[in-house]
Amino acid sequence: MLHFNDLTYRLGDRLLIDHATVALPDGARVGLVGRNGTGKTTLFHMIAGELQAETGTISLPQNCRMGRVAQEAPGGPDSLLDFVLAADLERVALLKEAETALDPMRIAEIQTRLIDIGAHSAPARAASILNGLGFDAERQALPCSDFSGGWRMRVALAAVLFMQPDLLLLDEPTNYLDLEGALWLQDYLARYPYTVLTVSHDRDFLDAIANHILHLEQGKMTLYKGGYTDFVRLRAEKRMLLEKAAVKQQAERKHLMSFVERFRAKASKATQAQSRLKRLEKMEVIDLLPNEERVTIHLPSPEKPLSPPLIALEGVSIGYGEREVLKGLSLSITDDDRIGLLGANGNGKSTFVKLLADRLVPQRGQMKRSSRLKVAYFAQHQLDELDMNETPVTLVKLKMRDAPDAKVRSKAAQLGFPFNKADTPVKNLSGGERARLLLGLAAFDGPHLLILDEPTNHLDIEMREALIRAVAEYKGAVVIVSHDRYLIDSSCDRLWIVADSKVSPYEDDLDAYAKLIVSGRSSSTKTDVAAAKLTIVPDKKPAVKIKVPLGPIKKRIEQLEAQIAKFNELLSRVEKALAKHGLYRDAPELAAQYSRNRAQVMAKISELEEEWLGATAELEEAKVA
Repeated sequence: MLHFNDLTYRLGDRLLIDHATVALPDGARVGLVGRNGTGKTTLFHMIAGELQAETGTISLPQNCRMGRVAQEAPGGPDSLLDFVLAADLERVALLKEAETALDPMRIAEIQTRLIDIGAHSAPARAASILNGLGFDAERQALPCSDFSGGWRMRVALAAVLFMQPDLLLLDEPTNYLDLEGALWLQDYLARYPYTVLTVSHDRDFLDAIANHILHLEQGKMTLYKGGYTDFVRLRAEKRMLLEKAAVKQQAERKHLMSFVERFRAKASKATQAQSRLKRLEKMEVIDLLPNEERVTIHLPSPEKPLSPPLIALEGVSIGYGEREVLKGLSLSITDDDRIGLLGANGNGKSTFVKLLADRLVPQRGQMKRSSRLKVAYFAQHQLDELDMNETPVTLVKLKMRDAPDAKVRSKAAQLGFPFNKADTPVKNLSGGERARLLLGLAAFDGPHLLILDEPTNHLDIEMREALIRAVAEYKGAVVIVSHDRYLIDSSCDRLWIVADSKVSPYEDDLDAYAKLIVSGRSSSTKTDVAAAKLTIVPDKKPAVKIKVPLGPIKKRIEQLEAQIAKFNELLSRVEKALAKHGLYRDAPELAAQYSRNRAQVMAKISELEEEWLGATAELEEAKVA
């Protein structure tokens, strides 16, 4: 499908691609990986014909349709659905010609072609893609100009997916998505029928969609079969084999040189010595894989832990002006919590973390915070607020005004900016370096609670691994909002879901959540398509009685029963703690907190039991129907 032949490209004096040759199979789903700055995005520009190679060629099949997300977010008065439909230029042209065509033969050709490309089902397909990326039917009818830049980029992504090109180029497609959108896209691409080449630093995403990994390193491109986990294993095996071969070759070189030096002067052995010299000259040098420098991120832990809870919410409502976004929140965060926040964009995750970070105050209810609580808050938009002319040293100096220069530079180096980087202006740092700097500045004073809102957008895989290690070593509470499932899986032991104006504990794991999201958006899509088909059925036909499937109801009942059992177990533990002799005398505040926890757990059990009764009644009705 896509062939790179002896490809070379320089950016100034940097050699990004060095005589690289590789061929991507037709229909392959390929993840393009490599550290930031190795030339991945440059390669995309070359494939699109926007940059010319110094040597070599890039070849594609004749009439190959290539699709790539536009760099500029769509705007204007067109509705989201109309914008996506307009991406299929052939369909638009044929429909326009069909309105004026008079020749019967041409009309037949147009209608046949429209049927071949599925033109009449296109609105349902476009709606399905938009729905998967988080736009419900109401939003799909709104103009593009009503949405922010991030949401518009989702529309641009929907448009290129709707085109179904023969070669789909995606550069970090999940950066503008929430976890729910990323899970849907992951499922969509895993079933995409044509060739995909995507740049991504999300390990789980690559494992789910890719059947090949194209690794760009030191100007060379190497194609591996399998997903990212397979690539890591195969590369480690390759490194080990090369190192063994290099050791063996070195021993052989030493043996040959020893013979040459010993017998070169002897006439009887001169021919044999010359023969061994020729063998040495013909030996190809074994190129070992480079040892990658281990990236580090430093998140200082608090000097002294605080007594739990750090934050306790009782019946809290929060919003903006008179509009309530989240209502009736009764939750608490302890000093060692690792919480992953789930929920679609727009449900209130950012509002909730702003509440925790003390950037919003409750409209109703009571919020108790430890008096000495220090909170570090990292959000992606803060990257744009950095002064581009400052340097890591000057920004650290603002935190250490009275410290000597040597101490300031030592702290900058601890944050990942040694002497050769410490005086680099922020505008000349990569996106990943800026994110690392901002993380270090946010957690500078050893906070008790660390809030990370989409921290990985500009981080490559190695730096994401460094962040996971840093969070694991950090001795404080952490709340993470991220579309990177691997980060949440590796760093969080509790999940809270933000939906329906509430924040509630999610008792299942991310695998179950992924299935729930994909099946939920798929079923929503199927309902829309079914509704569209029903509108063309003549009125004279009798209505079809729809049989309600029992499987989802039974599964819901099983989930509720499991949750009730978990909360009953938790209630037992709380009651056991309350029964401890002398608790009310020796630790009245802790006893009061346990009492509140008991009330919250009992309320949750009652809520779940009501849902269980409703679900069992629904099951009985469905059986009768």
